[in-house]
Amino acid sequence: MPNRLMDAVSPYLRSHADNPVDWWQWGPEPFAEAARRDVPVLVSIGYSTCHWCHVMARESFSDPAMAAIMNERFVAIKVDREEHAEVDSTYMAAAAAFTGNLGWPLNVFVTPEGRAFFAGTYWPPEPVQGHPSFRVVLDAVTDAWQQRRAEVDKNAAAIVDALASVPAAGESLVIDFDSIVAELAGYEDSQFGGFGGAPKFPVSPVQRFLLERASVGDTVASTLAHRTLRATLGLRDTVDGGFFRYATMRDWSDPHYERMLYDNAQLLPGYAIAGMEDVAQGLAGWIASMQQPGGGFASAQDSESTVDGKRVEGFYYSLDAASRGRMEAPPVDAKVLTGWNGLAIEGLAVAGRLLGHPEWIATARIAADFLLEHHVGARLVRASIGSTVSSARATLEDVGMLASGLIELAIATGEVRYVVAARTLVDDSLAAGSGGLTFGVPGGADPVLQSQGLAVEPDPSDGALPSGLSAVASAAHRLFLLTAHEQYRAAATAVMARIAEAASRQPISCGAALAVMSALAQPARQVVVISDDPADALAALARRWHRSGSISIVLTGAQAAQWADAGFALLEGRVSAPGVATSYVCTDFVCRLPATDAANLARELDRE
Repeated sequence: MPNRLMDAVSPYLRSHADNPVDWWQWGPEPFAEAARRDVPVLVSIGYSTCHWCHVMARESFSDPAMAAIMNERFVAIKVDREEHAEVDSTYMAAAAAFTGNLGWPLNVFVTPEGRAFFAGTYWPPEPVQGHPSFRVVLDAVTDAWQQRRAEVDKNAAAIVDALASVPAAGESLVIDFDSIVAELAGYEDSQFGGFGGAPKFPVSPVQRFLLERASVGDTVASTLAHRTLRATLGLRDTVDGGFFRYATMRDWSDPHYERMLYDNAQLLPGYAIAGMEDVAQGLAGWIASMQQPGGGFASAQDSESTVDGKRVEGFYYSLDAASRGRMEAPPVDAKVLTGWNGLAIEGLAVAGRLLGHPEWIATARIAADFLLEHHVGARLVRASIGSTVSSARATLEDVGMLASGLIELAIATGEVRYVVAARTLVDDSLAAGSGGLTFGVPGGADPVLQSQGLAVEPDPSDGALPSGLSAVASAAHRLFLLTAHEQYRAAATAVMARIAEAASRQPISCGAALAVMSALAQPARQVVVISDDPADALAALARRWHRSGSISIVLTGAQAAQWADAGFALLEGRVSAPGVATSYVCTDFVCRLPATDAANLARELDRE
């Protein structure tokens, strides 16, 4: 039996390389093989730090008897959801027709044409509390395929039709933010804090939206945001500083111990904006610990550690610092994902600027330089590990999150090359927009999904992290604030108008989109300080200022000239008085007279 996973980019796939299952990697070949054999395809999706993925691998995929059934009756494809995000989201949407208990591992049975006809998550080796065993599921799917083929094909076609249905685009962007904040307050767990019951997640995009509303004077949003941030501390690892993915109990106890780069990357700027520097310091430290020798950040750290030769969930995290130092830490998924790295760069740059930690900004710079050298080129790379680059197509989240990270790094460092690279990413995305969407991904959707008629518009909802649409719209709006080019604001507004109705109905699922809408609803306020002294009082004030829909940047005179020459209109004519730091406070690119007094600037910022 050929071993097709041994040389995979994904550590998750490589962890299955020794299974007796005849796994294939994602591509057109396994579907062609299924058509040749006239058997269904099992698409099994997971990721390397997924606890129940490990469990099912040990219980079922490592069992020779179970593997023999799979190999005889199916063509089995193993997919890393982090590497092939578009594949995961497509089959997750299809799986919703069969189960409301969505998660990973996600196991989807599809026709050789790629059309789903049954799906589920973890199935145990023996029936447990009403859940069928994996063997029973395999037998039932086989029976349906062989005895009720017409019904299978009909159901699969209906799901494809449902996936292809696209709601009509909205025409306006009118949002009642007060009502949305009130509705979010209604979701709050009044006893233990946070949103909803168990399991309990940070819901970082919603926290960020509330902080954005707080920055424009919404006291209800401010109070709710700070309560939620304090409650989320229940997920904090007080030894290493990172946050766990979620709590299994409503009171934030019994965490699920995997630590994801995207969670920590989003929590970092949130705690920085809220002024909780000790928490931000721990988050930045954990993110820095995930930096790989090449410069990119690893995607996650496992929940399981090895104790006496066995994998045990959570044990390592129950130890104090001294005891941890005597045992091997849980493994890290060293896969470097472009979008998640963009989130980390943004988080480090924003937090480093607001709280005065240049070392965090330096860490972000190393990652950005790695991505610009190895992930940005003839095509945007989705993922890499070491020197190996994945063939997976980049997604809109890769475009938007990397662009946003580069913009914030440019603001934090003054280096124009980062924002120029971000502008190119967004411009290319604008050029690739089609089908009513202003943004697209150069190169298009996953070719296998396209060939099967399964390529659909990006999901606009924000779950644990911003959707691709929210991320690229945010980057476009930030570019508008720097360039005065109306096409960026118009494109962001058009995308948010498509999402506005859904965001108003389900704000808990649209936090990042609502944050962009909040920014678009504000006047374009800009603060520029030209100073050759990084310790100058004017520069310090500008770096600490944060407001939704606004931008604040500190540059030297030479840097300001470079930005102006590169086409960033906000910096045109921005010079300092000889030997004196100078500030410019602008609204919609119309600036007041330049000032050199820190007390006056402080009063101006308080009024903004």
